[in-house]
Amino acid sequence: MPGKPDQAPAGGNADEVAAFVLSLERADLPDDVRRIACRWLLDLCGTAASGTRTALSRIVRDHAATHFGAGGSPAARLIFDGRTVSPPGAALAAGMTIDAVDAHDGHRLTKGHAGCGTLAAVLAMADAGEDTRQDDFLVRFVLGYEIGTRAGVALHASVPNYHTSGAWIALAAAAIGARALKLDIERARHALGIAEYHGPRSQMMRCIDHPTMLKDGSGWGAMAGVSAAFLAADGFTGAPAITTGTGVRDLWNDLGSVWRIREQYYKPWPVCRWAQPAVAAVLTLRARHKLATADVERIEVATFHESVRLAVRHPRTTEEAQYSTAYPVAAAMARGRLAFEEISEAAFADPEIRRLAAGMEMTETAEFNAAFPARRFASVVLHLADGTRLASPPTEAPGDPETAPGDDDVLAKFHDLADPVLGEARARHVAGLVADLADGASARPLIAELLSPARV
Repeated sequence: MPGKPDQAPAGGNADEVAAFVLSLERADLPDDVRRIACRWLLDLCGTAASGTRTALSRIVRDHAATHFGAGGSPAARLIFDGRTVSPPGAALAAGMTIDAVDAHDGHRLTKGHAGCGTLAAVLAMADAGEDTRQDDFLVRFVLGYEIGTRAGVALHASVPNYHTSGAWIALAAAAIGARALKLDIERARHALGIAEYHGPRSQMMRCIDHPTMLKDGSGWGAMAGVSAAFLAADGFTGAPAITTGTGVRDLWNDLGSVWRIREQYYKPWPVCRWAQPAVAAVLTLRARHKLATADVERIEVATFHESVRLAVRHPRTTEEAQYSTAYPVAAAMARGRLAFEEISEAAFADPEIRRLAAGMEMTETAEFNAAFPARRFASVVLHLADGTRLASPPTEAPGDPETAPGDDDVLAKFHDLADPVLGEARARHVAGLVADLADGASARPLIAELLSPARV
């Protein structure tokens, strides 16, 4: 195991990371990295729009408006809301709003999500007006993925517990803030150290076992990181971040040559990624054999331990529906799809979904456990009412880097999520503004759309 969790050298590798944060330029981004960044940005915009439909988002936006007032300059607006708060408050609310619907991209080895907190921090710092460079929005967005993904992998390598994304998103947000505030290398290093120290080392499996609005900690991590940047700017000091230290140097030596944003996966459905292999398997069997829900007597799912731990069968909240395997598999079988409507309260009483979820047999296998987290498998057996037994092969969910979706798929998902909130015309306008960023357009019109109230 690299290094001791309570030790880190002064300066050293942390200074090199800070230097990268401050020196990255748009011209350094390969063409495909800019395109991929716009793909994840569009996906996050759709997820954020749909997130505003949840009680979680409403509560946290009201909380930020009440308890995170700007009190002066700088100030930032709440995502798809328009009320003005402090930049840390705006980052908190945006991160939690995006995280409210589990439809955003992620990374297999971090077992979490860099984009959620990255967009939250980028928007908060951009709207606070700390840097008027029009071409830096996309650079900061990519930077969040590069710092956040490496910090996430480093954290898993450095400590035995499985922490939420917020624990390492804090460093991504601090890097974005340090760049926006034009800190020098020493203060940027302090910002990363403050963010790591104050970031939420929350236990992910607690929320898996007891799904609540806590979710993946991304909003709290974004808030901690943005706060860390402002603290460092004022002279507040922090020990160098262990996750950027010499013990994990191999994760950082390739900054600027290996782009971790290329490694993110895409989620076709708005539930935990661990449930998606089983969802993919059941939808494939349903379509291939032209089944109706009444044809299926019961379902067996074999998968890996973490997926089995998603144990809610009859959710009462959207959080319980998203952190479940049995429920989304049953919903997909019953309705032939899995969209926002299937994870909202209106679907929870569906008698066919409840029947299939109640009778589902969930088991874990040594083979699938061994493959996790680099690969995530499930196999499904459908027992039909006429006695037929239909079995899937070991199945992975679509959307991994090796099976990346087409741009049309991403755009269709964006409209499914955003149109009910923004209206088709405004959603189409947002999608066009995101696409224009790849060609160097100003981000200001997009920022204005994302921070204006979401009303159809």
